[in-house]
Amino acid sequence: SALDGVPRQLPALARGQELQRRAAASGFDWKYSEDILEKVAEEAAEMTTASTPADREEEFGDLLFALANLARRWDIDSETALRRAGDKFLRRFSFMEELCKQRGVEFRSLSPEEQNALWDEVKRDTGA
Repeated sequence: SALDGVPRQLPALARGQELQRRAAASGFDWKYSEDILEKVAEEAAEMTTASTPADREEEFGDLLFALANLARRWDIDSETALRRAGDKFLRRFSFMEELCKQRGVEFRSLSPEEQNALWDEVKRDTGA
C-alpha cells in the first residue's frame, strides 16, 4: 500500500498529514482546496449530531483529519501550527491573569461575558 510505513509513533496530526500526503501522491486527492474546506465544514456539522461520547470522538477525529489534509494542501505543518496556537493562547491567558491581578480581581469571579471582554482587550491591546 502507498500508506505502508507511516509510523504509528508519529504525533497524530503529523501522521494524519503524512497519510494524506501519500494518498494524494497516489492520485487520491481533492481537486480544489475549497473542496477540503467543505469537508471540514461537513465534519464540524456532523459533530453537532453525534449523540454518544464515542460518536463525538469519532467525528472529532474526522474533523482533525480533514484539517490535517487542508494543512497538507496549504503546506502548513499541522504540528507547528497547533503548537504555535497553544503558545499564543498561553500568552494571552497569562496576560489576562496578570491584568486581573493588577486590577485586584479574581479571574474566576468574572462572568463569561467579562472574561470574553478581557480576552478581546488582550488581543486588541497587546497583539499577544
